[in-house]
Amino acid sequence: MSKKLNLDTICVQGGWKPAKGEPRVLPIYQSTTFKYDTTEEMGRLFDLEDSGYFYTRLANPTNDAVAQKIAELEGGVAAILTSSGQAANFYAVTNICQAGDHVVCSAKVYGGTFNLCAATIKKLGIDCTFVDPDASEEEIDAAFQANTKCLLGETIANPALVVLDIEKMANIAHKHGVPLIIDNTFATPINCRPFEWGADIVTHSTTKYMDGHAMAVGGAVIDSGNFDWDAHADKFPGLTTPDETYHGIVYTEKFGKAAYITKMTAQLMRDLGSIPSPMNCFLLNVGLETLPLRVEKHCSNAKKVAEFLNAHEKVEFVNFAGLPGDKYYELAQKYMPNGTCGVISFSLKGTKEDAARFMDSLKLAAIVTHVADARTCVLHPASHTHRQMNDEQLKEAGVTPGLIRLSVGIENPDDIIEDLAQALEQV
Repeated sequence: MSKKLNLDTICVQGGWKPAKGEPRVLPIYQSTTFKYDTTEEMGRLFDLEDSGYFYTRLANPTNDAVAQKIAELEGGVAAILTSSGQAANFYAVTNICQAGDHVVCSAKVYGGTFNLCAATIKKLGIDCTFVDPDASEEEIDAAFQANTKCLLGETIANPALVVLDIEKMANIAHKHGVPLIIDNTFATPINCRPFEWGADIVTHSTTKYMDGHAMAVGGAVIDSGNFDWDAHADKFPGLTTPDETYHGIVYTEKFGKAAYITKMTAQLMRDLGSIPSPMNCFLLNVGLETLPLRVEKHCSNAKKVAEFLNAHEKVEFVNFAGLPGDKYYELAQKYMPNGTCGVISFSLKGTKEDAARFMDSLKLAAIVTHVADARTCVLHPASHTHRQMNDEQLKEAGVTPGLIRLSVGIENPDDIIEDLAQALEQV
């Protein structure tokens, strides 16, 4: 089939191409190992001379079919699935960074990602400088160093809902000879495809909208194939110089545009093993089949809820880029004209205790450590996902003490609004 398929078709039919007599539905290859007839065949797999399946920590047919579908959705050349979104972000950075290196990261990112960059990778000898994504190119430029290896951001920041100016960030990254890595979890490729705006690598917590049912934790890393590693060979020796653990192969020479994902599989997954189970990948695939339908419903529901909250006398402010007048409305129209996501953040006029009372009074919406699934849920970032941060870090991340993150589900919007209204009466 030569015609480029539309995204909703890829969601249903991408990745798994059954041959005659094979299952129409993606099978679950729930096996750790795969049989070969000769030692030579197995040896060639270990040397990366042949492609195939021999151990699920490195590759599994179920996992690979779903990874291929996600790569097609994002418009990338290759993808790998991980055990969580956190593992995806960790792999995306450490695949090209080592002790002594430096990264630049948007300050408006998910709390787990902030802590990963501020604390965990620092223990590995990788430093990070955080920048305001709304700052000028000159200000962000100043954060780069000779040893900077990538620039990180989120399409829509969790929970501040800052919309990233992807083109601006891509221009800055490329000026310094490094890739732009974008976490596209909230927008999903249905609403935004960062590669079309200059991003080089995309990550996802597939746990969220892609799965959609809160059944399976997972992550994904997708490579556009567009970044020229060899043009900046001195910055990325792991990709452009011999890997002695595989008899001296050079990834860019042997695997071309697939070099980045192949290295991630052959090194990081081999040694760290943050793999998803085939069963979880099967569940993820079930979620992907309805992703366009759900995203459209999430977005339309969220817009109605945001309009209700924005007009309510007890609400101090609402962050939702789908609202005309929102600070990021114009950027959202540029990058996500069909909708942003189903997540809203807002603050009540009152104290942190008022926010807690409101949340405790909800009946339909649940208080859970999750976001972006079919059910409406709420969370208090300062007390939950971002509680490891100090006051200064919270402010930098756009998290106020009274901020509430509301993930609008796919229920009837009137029922969601009625639940919010009765809870607001208790404040």
